[in-house]
Amino acid sequence: MRISSSQYFNMNVASMSDQQSTLASMYQQISAGKRILTASDDPLGAAQAVQLTLRSGALSQYSTNQTTALSALQQEDSTLSEVSSVMQSIQSKLVQAGDGSLNDSNRAAVADAIKGYRDQLMGLANTTDGSGNYIFSGLKGGTKPFSDDPSGVGTTYSGDYGQRTMQISEGRSIAVGDTGASIFRSVSATESDPVSSAALGNTGTGTISAVSVEDTSNPNNASTYTIKFSVDATAGTTSYLVTATPPDSSLPTTPTAYTGKTDITLGGQKVTIGGVPANNDTFTVQPAATDNNDIFATLDNLVNALKQPTGTSGAQAALVNALTTAGTKITNTFNNVLSAQTVVGGREQEVQSTQSAMQTTQTQTASDLANLTSIDLVSAISSYELTQTSLQAAQMAFTQIQKMSLFDYLGGG
Repeated sequence: MRISSSQYFNMNVASMSDQQSTLASMYQQISAGKRILTASDDPLGAAQAVQLTLRSGALSQYSTNQTTALSALQQEDSTLSEVSSVMQSIQSKLVQAGDGSLNDSNRAAVADAIKGYRDQLMGLANTTDGSGNYIFSGLKGGTKPFSDDPSGVGTTYSGDYGQRTMQISEGRSIAVGDTGASIFRSVSATESDPVSSAALGNTGTGTISAVSVEDTSNPNNASTYTIKFSVDATAGTTSYLVTATPPDSSLPTTPTAYTGKTDITLGGQKVTIGGVPANNDTFTVQPAATDNNDIFATLDNLVNALKQPTGTSGAQAALVNALTTAGTKITNTFNNVLSAQTVVGGREQEVQSTQSAMQTTQTQTASDLANLTSIDLVSAISSYELTQTSLQAAQMAFTQIQKMSLFDYLGGG
């Protein structure tokens, strides 16, 4: 096959052009330190690189979420620790208030101290994060959750009951906050005692003890018991009748004589009634979950009770009953706070564990992406120099071949 001079010329020019293009591409790769600059460099590798880049971005976002979640949980944990400390101080004051040697002035001083702790507790319940959002407002972060009730007893809750969550990994979201209602207006289902109380209208000197739970499996423990006294002044007798809602079939259906301090069995529970109840005086025992569990209302009622004069035996009995009721409610709230703190601590551990696992995944993903797209500079420079030498040799050969035309030969002859 004959090859014309023009064909030979064009073929060599095209070959050198390809080599120059290769050199330019290799130079760009070396300059960027990347093996894949465009999809055409390696279509399959480019597709894999896109997937790895997307995965890296998702992992980076999860990492940011984890940091944010951990910060929120740590702040809640710290706040609940302060709440626990305040609750312990209140319990200490409650024990002091029960000292029979205190006079009205002494109890008023204790009441003022408890009022101070109550206000401190309110401040903690309205804690904000670094962005100014209330941490116990549920999904209404911009709304102050607690404010004093206009009645002067208890609080008004303005937050909602939604729980903020954050996705910390693929398919895993975690709660990063609890509502104020669940902390300050609820009690633990497993760590709470039934609440005993005396009706505010009682006029006798009857007192009721805290509830002793003797059989936790008794289904009647879920009932609310009412103990009502009747006094027959003519006969000089006192009796009481116990009713339950829902009904408890084990209860006597007729009044029981009361002759003084008496233990009364209520399902799997027991209370002790002492003193001298008046006609129609009433006492109640109910599950903690069905009671008013606003800790601020409990403290307000306790402060009011401690400030009442105790010059009569009836007033003294009312104080004893108020302290008993408040003691149970405060302990229930304290246990609820501790339970919440335990849950928050568990969430913190989960986030930290996820962080550790994801750091490994991020490192591996970055390594895979680097291995796929990065260039081996030593090998690349060697190849570049080899290609450059080849091009230079081709250019020199081409200049020599250009001189080998028949006309140059004849002219030279």
